[in-house]
Amino acid sequence: MKQLKVYIADDHTLFRKAMVNLMRSFERILEVKDAENGKELLALIKYEIPDVVVVDLQMPVMDGAEASTQILQKYPAVKIIILTMHDSNKFILHMMDMGVHAFLLKNTEPDELEQAIYAVADKDFYHNELVASVLRKNVIERKTGQRPSFQSAELTDREREILLLICQELTMKEIGQRLFLSENTVRNHRVNIMEKVGVNNIVGLVKFAYETGIVV
Repeated sequence: MKQLKVYIADDHTLFRKAMVNLMRSFERILEVKDAENGKELLALIKYEIPDVVVVDLQMPVMDGAEASTQILQKYPAVKIIILTMHDSNKFILHMMDMGVHAFLLKNTEPDELEQAIYAVADKDFYHNELVASVLRKNVIERKTGQRPSFQSAELTDREREILLLICQELTMKEIGQRLFLSENTVRNHRVNIMEKVGVNNIVGLVKFAYETGIVV
């Protein structure tokens, strides 16, 4: 398993330092660096690019939303986990559309933080109950006749099967083993699904799966 370099940005020193010590105890974490705002985080990334960043939403100088926007534009390979005190539907949906890879409440358990870091590094997205709840609410609240978020897409049975397994956070290798397909075949199916749906990341596929009823 790949060893990971993780940066955290949070303006509360005690919380930030506690998180640094916690993450250093995780088996696959090779290095942890910290910043007290988004501007400092970007300076760290410019010097040396990490695998994952854990970003507090509310910070002075530069908040988590602005920092995430710049990271996604300049360093698309970096995975972003947003820490928030609030499970705001509109905010999380907006950040998902941007391409953020995971959302955690600040009172989350250490085990879930570790799981989220590994998931975004290995599978591009962490699909937890917070995200699932927001997506379900979004489906319910969508008005009849509202223009759909995604272009019309007719998926084959195999593509729907693979999409469902992607939403269950299986890797390409694990999906291949489950369906008796090569990893490259699964990856090609994923590319085809993305083209049909009109998205360019796993986050978009997960949203599509909820809005079309593939995941309920």
